Amino acid sequence: MAVLTTRMRPYGTTIFTQMSALAARTGSVNLGQGFPDEDGPSAVLDAAVAAIRAGENQYPPLSGTVQLRRAIAAHQERRYGLRLDPDTEVLVTMGATEAIAASVLALCEPGDEVITFEPYYDSYAAVVSLAGATRRTSVLRFPDYAIDEASLRAAFTDRTRLVLLNTPHNPTGKVFTRAELELIASLAAQHDVYVVSDEVYEHLIYDPAQHVPIATLPGMAGRTLTISSAGKTFATTGWKVGWVHGPAELVAAARTVKQFLTFSGSAPFQPAVAAGLALPEAVFTDYATELAGKRDLLIQGLSAAGMATSRPEGTYFVVADATPLGGRDAVAFCQELPHRVGVVGIPVQVFCDDKEASAGLVRFAFCKRHEVIEEAATRLARFANS
Repeated sequence: MAVLTTRMRPYGTTIFTQMSALAARTGSVNLGQGFPDEDGPSAVLDAAVAAIRAGENQYPPLSGTVQLRRAIAAHQERRYGLRLDPDTEVLVTMGATEAIAASVLALCEPGDEVITFEPYYDSYAAVVSLAGATRRTSVLRFPDYAIDEASLRAAFTDRTRLVLLNTPHNPTGKVFTRAELELIASLAAQHDVYVVSDEVYEHLIYDPAQHVPIATLPGMAGRTLTISSAGKTFATTGWKVGWVHGPAELVAAARTVKQFLTFSGSAPFQPAVAAGLALPEAVFTDYATELAGKRDLLIQGLSAAGMATSRPEGTYFVVADATPLGGRDAVAFCQELPHRVGVVGIPVQVFCDDKEASAGLVRFAFCKRHEVIEEAATRLARFANS
């Protein structure tokens, strides 16, 4: 008798866990899993230590501490002009992944349809399956990853319940333009569906791109749940502090589900994140500038190894075409690369339903020290030349 439920059988161990384990076994440079190898702002780290010493180590409130919810609301108003009631329109979660899960599980019935863009972050497919809903996708194609309007319009049906959006986009690094967001917004309004917008990379934007939260577009605040987290912004991915905000009734729905997932957590990290969100704007822009330099360094190295690349406008990922290095089957290529070259990447095909659209594409992370990126580039160039 099969143990795992039918809806979850397509999902095994995540590619991130597999490739990080392979990196450890082979001593490879790990440009696969997207976690920084340098700590974030000392003010944020020190605030967490102080909170632990002050005894903030027990369950925080279900919705998150008042201090953090107010900091999130202040941040959204200051940056985007979004005015939120921190008591009813903000919910703190165990990372953005829980926020996504709680939102989709709260809003979708079995048989509903969820539209997302592919490549898509792997948890999207799994949580749609958990909800008993059906995934429909619109493909973004290398290297510019522009919306295909015809395919997006075709994805909507009378069973569409919500659009699961991700901008800046993982794994491609695309930042959706205002015009593209206006198209999504018009279709959401036309079909009367919700939007769940994953914006965890909102601070990792590279000139001249600009991040536009879809909730700021006319008529969208009332039908959008916006998600973000501290992990990417403050290089603290292990803290698992995320949040979701939107209309009170939608946040209440997500909160109802969230209380039976983790209830609450990350107690000493919540005041630290609140302190981080209040830091001067230069802290955020300086980090983005630093990452932009690392992006350019990695692109230079990948190009020297003979691979065409995208030029990401956000996140900390570059997508490269490994076909010139024999990587037409990107999954097999990424499995062999650590043994042959000592570098780990992630095959983009694992984020897609349309495998052919992403054949040969590999995602590499540049949220690493300069010397790590340079070593990976040297190894790839040596492999290409051989």
